[in-house]
Amino acid sequence: MAIKLQTVGSEKSSEATADSARVRRTRDHSVEIVSDSGEGAQKCGQIFGAVSAKMGNGVWTVEIIPAEVEPPPRSIAGASGIRIRLGDGPVTNWGDETNLVVAFNEQVLLGRHRLDALAKGATILLEDQWATHPDDAVRAQWEAAMEELEAAGYRIVPVPMEEICLTRVENARRGKNMFALGMLTWIFGRDVDRVREQIAHAFRTKPQAVIDKNYELLALGVEWASANLDFRVDVPTMDDPGDLVVMNGNEAVALGAVASGMELAAMYPITPATSVSHHLGEVFERFGGIVHQAEDEIAAAGVAIGASYSGKCAFTITSGPGLALKTEFLGLAVMAEIPLVLVDVQRGGPSTGLPTKVEQSDLLATLYGQPGDAPKIVLAPATIEECFQAMITARRLAEIFRTVVIVLSDANLATGVAPFARPKPDPVWQSGPPDQSPVPADGRPYEWDARTGLSDRFIPGRPGGMHTVTGLAHDERSKVAYDSASNQRASAMRSRKLAAFQSTLRPPKINGADSGDLLIVGWGSTRGAIEEAVERCRGEGLAVSSLHLTFLSPLEPGLTEIFRRFRKVMTVEINYSDAPDAPFTTAENRRRGQLSWLLRATTLVDVDCWTRVLGEPLRPGAIARAIREHLPGGSA
Repeated sequence: MAIKLQTVGSEKSSEATADSARVRRTRDHSVEIVSDSGEGAQKCGQIFGAVSAKMGNGVWTVEIIPAEVEPPPRSIAGASGIRIRLGDGPVTNWGDETNLVVAFNEQVLLGRHRLDALAKGATILLEDQWATHPDDAVRAQWEAAMEELEAAGYRIVPVPMEEICLTRVENARRGKNMFALGMLTWIFGRDVDRVREQIAHAFRTKPQAVIDKNYELLALGVEWASANLDFRVDVPTMDDPGDLVVMNGNEAVALGAVASGMELAAMYPITPATSVSHHLGEVFERFGGIVHQAEDEIAAAGVAIGASYSGKCAFTITSGPGLALKTEFLGLAVMAEIPLVLVDVQRGGPSTGLPTKVEQSDLLATLYGQPGDAPKIVLAPATIEECFQAMITARRLAEIFRTVVIVLSDANLATGVAPFARPKPDPVWQSGPPDQSPVPADGRPYEWDARTGLSDRFIPGRPGGMHTVTGLAHDERSKVAYDSASNQRASAMRSRKLAAFQSTLRPPKINGADSGDLLIVGWGSTRGAIEEAVERCRGEGLAVSSLHLTFLSPLEPGLTEIFRRFRKVMTVEINYSDAPDAPFTTAENRRRGQLSWLLRATTLVDVDCWTRVLGEPLRPGAIARAIREHLPGGSA
C-alpha cells in the first residue's frame, strides 16, 4: 500500500514561513515517541521535554513502559516510549490525547491507537522501512496496520529513519531517537544549541565521540524535517518562567533526601523505585550520605532501622511487593518508636502485578498492613516539586514523633518530568543532631508525655541511657511487659502521637466554591488531572469543586464538615472499585476505591467513588465525563 502525505485538514494555520511550512499556533500540544524497547524513545522525549521547559514551556511527561522487561520487537503490547505535553503556562498532567506521534514501527503505533491515546486527526511520523521489508509477514502486518490506522483518520507521514541513520551509524536502533529529536527540534522551533547542551548532559558519562555522533544524528533529523515536512507547531513560551529546575519525581525524592540531611538510603532494586538510588548514587557521598544496596527488601528495612536507632537519619525505598516484605520491620519501628522514613513508589498489583504501570493501590496497605495496631504517618506528594518537599517534611516528622513516616509516590510521578521553581536551601530543612547528653537519673526511654504521647529519643552511647530495644510489648523503662495495663498505655501513647500531630494540620483547601452539588476528593498524582477536569466543568456552569489530600494518616481535619456542604462527595482514584450494577454487587458488598473506603469509615458520610486501573494516569477528559454522569440529578 502506498501511503500518501495527507493534508492538515481542520488545523488552523498562520501564514507560511520562509520555508513554506504551515505553523499551527496552539496553547497546548501533546507529543509521543513510541518504539520497541531499547530504541531510546524515552531518552529522546526526556531531552525534548527538558529543553522545552528551559525555554519557558509548561511541561509534563509520562513514560510509556511495557510490562515486560524486554518484550518481543514489533509487538502491539510492547510499545515503549514517552508522552510530552507542552503548554503556554504550567502543565499539571499528561492531558487527554496525543496530537503528534513519532513511531519507529507500525505495531507499537497500533498499540497506542487501540488504547485511544491518539487524538482524532493526529499527525504520525512513521518509520517506513517496514513497507518494503524482505519478510512477507512483516509487509503483511504493515498493510493491515495501514488499513486500520488510515481508517481512523490520522495523517500519516512516512519517514526513512532507518535509511538515513545508517549513513552515520552501523545500528540504526542506536540512532533513530536522536534523528527523531532533530525532527521535533525543527517542528517546535527548539533552540538547537540548547538541545545539544542537553544531549551532552544526558550522555555525560559517555566518550565525546558518542556525544558527537548524537549531534550528527540530531542535525540529520533537523535537515530532513526542514526539507520534507509542511507543518510546524508553535506553543508560546512564558515570558518569565523564573529560575527553574527540571527533573522527574524519583530524582526529586533523591534530592529532597539530600536537602533534608538524610545520611543513609537502604534499598533493594525494584521497579519503579530503583532510580531514586541511582540519582543518590551520583551525589550522596558528596554530602556525607551512603547508598546501601541490601541483599533483599527485608534487610534494607533492617539496615535503615538500625542506622536510625544509632542516631543517623535513614530511609528506605521500595514499591508494592517490597512494602509487603518490609511489613514486620515496619511494625518493629512502630513498637520500638524508632524514626524511619519509607518511600513507596506505587505500581500495579497485587503480587508482582504491573511493574511498570501506575496505581494508587498501596494506600490501605500502608495504613493497616502490619499486625496489631501500628499507627504511622502517611503523606502523598501530588507533583514533582512536592516529591522534593515531602522528603524534608517526612524526616522532620519521623524524628519529632519517633515513628514511621511513609511517603506514597507512584509510577506517574517517578518517571514524569516537570519544571518547578528552584528550591532555595534553608538550614531549617535539616534537624540538629540527636541529644547525646547524659540521661537524667530518673530518665526512662519511653517517658511518654500523657498529653502528646511523645518521649525523648535515647541514642546508644548516651551516659545512663542503656535500655532494651525489642519488638515485644514494653513499659516506660523498655522492660518487656505482658500485663494488660502496660499494653493499654503503650498503645494509647503511640496513637496519641498521631492525634497530636493532626492537631497541627489545617483543613484542606477547596478548589472552587465552598459548597455545591458535587465535591471531588483525590490524593497523590491525580491532582492535576482532577483540577483540570473540575475547571472544565465549572466553565460549563456545573456546581462542582475538588479538594486534594496530602496527609492520609492522620487525615487532615474538618473533612466531615466540608463534605456536608455538598450534595454528593466522590473520590477519583487509580484504584479498583466494583461498578454499582455489576453482577452480584449490592450496596453492602460493593468493593470501593481505597480512599472512598477510608473516608466513609472516618467521616460516616456516604462517599461514592470513580476509579480506573488502566495502568496509565487518569485523563482530565475522562474525569470530566464522570463528573457530569455523577452530578446529583444528572449533568446540566
